[in-house]
Amino acid sequence: MKRELDGLITQMHSSGVSYAEAVRQFKKRYLLMVLAHHKGNQCKAAEELGMHRNTLSRTLAELDMDSTQIRNGMKRPVASERGMPSERTAPRKVANL
Repeated sequence: MKRELDGLITQMHSSGVSYAEAVRQFKKRYLLMVLAHHKGNQCKAAEELGMHRNTLSRTLAELDMDSTQIRNGMKRPVASERGMPSERTAPRKVANL
């Protein structure tokens, strides 16, 4: 993992990515990963991150991350958006009796 991180840092530096932007992008990706692991639950994510839920919420706001969209992105789409069962699966063969 250290090698991959070193390679990424080298790419970012040679591409002219500023330190502030690199830190911002790291925070966003890391928080998204932890939130996805906890299915958008900020309380559980904050606990894993070792911070208060309000601090996590404030950090998300500072990074222009909408916690509602994060939570909604974790949910299964409503039935009308998933399509009819026949559209999702192939028809089953029924044995002749």
